[in-house]
Formats: sequence, structure tokens, C-alpha cells
Amino acid sequence: MLPPEKYSLTMISVMFIGHLGKLSLSSSSMATSFAAVTGFTLMLGMGSALETFCGQTYGAKQYHMLGVHMQRAMLVLTLMGIPIALLWFFTEQIFSGLKQDPKIAAGAGLYSRWLIPSIFPYGLLQCQIRFLQTQSITLPLLISSGITSLVHVFVCWLLVLRFDFGSKGAALSIAISYWTNVLILAVYINFSAAGRKTWTGFSKEGMKNLLNFLKLGVPSALMVCLEDWSYEFLILMSGLLPNPKRETSMMSISLNTTSLIFRIPFGLGSAVSTRASNELGAGKPKAAHLAARMVIFLSLIECLVVSSILVLVRNIWGYIYTNEEEVVRYLAAIMPMLALFNFIDGIQGVLSGTARGCGRQKIGAYVNLGAFYIVGLPSAAILTFVVHLGGKGLWLGITCGCSLQAFLLLVITLCTNWDEEAKKAMDGIYGSSTPANILS
Repeated sequence: MLPPEKYSLTMISVMFIGHLGKLSLSSSSMATSFAAVTGFTLMLGMGSALETFCGQTYGAKQYHMLGVHMQRAMLVLTLMGIPIALLWFFTEQIFSGLKQDPKIAAGAGLYSRWLIPSIFPYGLLQCQIRFLQTQSITLPLLISSGITSLVHVFVCWLLVLRFDFGSKGAALSIAISYWTNVLILAVYINFSAAGRKTWTGFSKEGMKNLLNFLKLGVPSALMVCLEDWSYEFLILMSGLLPNPKRETSMMSISLNTTSLIFRIPFGLGSAVSTRASNELGAGKPKAAHLAARMVIFLSLIECLVVSSILVLVRNIWGYIYTNEEEVVRYLAAIMPMLALFNFIDGIQGVLSGTARGCGRQKIGAYVNLGAFYIVGLPSAAILTFVVHLGGKGLWLGITCGCSLQAFLLLVITLCTNWDEEAKKAMDGIYGSSTPANILS
């Protein structure tokens, strides 16, 4: 799933749009899903390759290479934004071709066009976040995200309600907020003492060896995309049900809820990714192994507590997003299944972080392909359209896929040869000649 800054902004925008009516909420939900599938998720996945590159080089004390890796990622992601922007421009035509409701397709097309300016700062932001995160510099990320969220609330209110721009104002506010976050982090990286060793300015070296970045960037993108695309397909399938406005509204709120809850295990996954990559880069496999075991234990406790809270607030949670009584009651009936899903999803979140820290994104991509496209989505389709469980079938089916994903990632983590992973990391940094005395 996507990072905190993405979903905090999306959640705020959905809250404002939800009070404009079911049509606005359902059309913007479809557009958000399409944007995630075709753009945001690709950027996130490609940028996550820096968790391996920057994490391991920082552990090996090759500090100047962090800035070089970030420059390469920025260049690749900026170039990726051009075809993505062109695709978003034709969202309405694409949805119409997929036989979606004409009014929903038109609203989604309008929302997507106003969302285009957000794709470029989003890509840059992914690079900045990984650059700082792999150095365990997290406080500036927290502060910048907090400031950005506050700015976003104000801008959303201004454009959506004060100036009456409607859903297009909500989309434009996302771009403004992303640029705000990018500028804050750019100032910090350039002028803080923490970045002096790792950021030495733009250089020609940052424009070379782009293929080397893509060799890990593409599997990283696939690992993230294959998972997130499956969730977005749920919204597309919900649009084919008898009451598409109610179903897509419920699915949008459900996905935003699960994404909000996922922030804690996502943070734990990012922490273990950083710790594992740093320790492997430094040639300390035992420390990396210990970090992986501890984060699994912490995730079990966290997921149990948060899922229990989700069940307790099921009857009132929907009012945060909408005034539609029908949608609120429908969401309350779905919430116990969301609680089960989030318990499993939180566990796989930290296990995925371990895989990223080890540079095992290719294996993760295969796991997600099998879990979601051989089990998850087919199960969701059968339970929804054959067994006729409606929206409940969508969530039950995808929970089956997420369960298989968590199980496979757990087996892979438990069977990991940490000494071998440390040697691979050192070979990647120093070439084929790893210093014989560095592994511990």
C-alpha cells in the first residue's frame, strides 16, 4: 500500500468530497483508483528501490552514493511522469470503454485531469523520503508530513467549499500539498547538517548507470504494483454491482480506512527495511536477523489492538466521510471483515519491509502475483458475482489473497540465510571482492 503522505492527503480530500454527494464521491473514488493503478503506485514501487540502494550503501559508509542514487531515481521517476500524465488526460474515455456509468466516468475524467499536476512532485517526494529514511532521519519527515496535512486541509476547504470548485478543487489541492512537502524536504536536505555527508549537490554521476537502478527498480515497482492494483480492482468491480454509487462509495471509504490503519505497520516495515539494509550493508547479519524477529512480534500486538478498535467504532466511523445513512449502515456491516483483513495486512506489511531491506523485491513480486491474481481476485469475483455476496464478497476474497501473501512472506523470512544476504549486499557495494573480515 501507499505511504502515509499519499493516503493522508487522499483521505482528507475524500472527506471533503464525500459531503458533496454520492456521485462526486463515487466518481472521484474511481479516478483515485485509476490514478493509483497507473501512476502513484508505479512511482512508489520504483522509488522503493532506494530502500535497498541507499540503505545498504549507508550501512557500508559509502555516504556520497546516497545522493547519487537519489538523483538517478529522481530522473527516472520524472521521465515516467510524462506518459502517466497523458494517460490520465483520457480517463473518461477509458472508463466509458470499460462500460462504467456515464456520469461516474465523466466525473472521474474531470478529477483525473486536475490530478495531473500532482504526479511529478509525488515522484520527487518518494526519492526524498527514501533518502532520509535510510539514514534513520525520520523527525523531518514527520514534521513535513504534518505541515503538509494542515496545509492540505486549508487548501481543500478553500478550493472545495469556499471557492466552490468541487471535486476538481480537491484534486488540485493534492498537487499543491505535494509541492509543499517537496519544497520543505528540499530545504532540509540542502541546508541541514545531517545531509552534508550524503548530499553533495547534483552531479553527472547521477545521470549514469540508470540501467543499474532499473534492474532493481522494476522488480520493486512490480512488487508494490501487483499488490496495490488488486485493491484498486476491487473498486472497479464494485462499479459493476447493481447499486454502483453505494458500492463504490463504501469501497472508497473502506480502502481509505484500511490505508489509514496500515500506517503503523507500514512504519514498522519501513523501520525494519532501513535497519536490515543498514546492518547487511555493514556486514552484520545477526543484527539484521534480530531486527526482523522483533518487528514481527511488535506487528502481532499492534494489529490485534487496532483491529479490535475498528470493530468497536464500526457504527459511527462512516459519518467521518459521508452523511448518507445508507452508506454508513452498509459500511458498518463490512467493518468486521475489514478488521480481519487489516490484522493480516499489517503482518504482511512488516514482512514486505524485511524483503525490501534484503533487496528481495523480485521474490516479493512473484509472491504478490500468486497471492492476489491466482487466489485473491478470482476468489473476490466468485464470492461477489457467483455467490452474490456483494461488497462483502470483494473483501472476503481479497482477504484470502492477503492471507496467502502473509504466509509465503513469513516462510521466506524464516528460511532466510542472513549470512548469505549480508555477503550479497557487500558484493553489490564493493563488487565481487567482499572484505573477508567485515562479516560478523
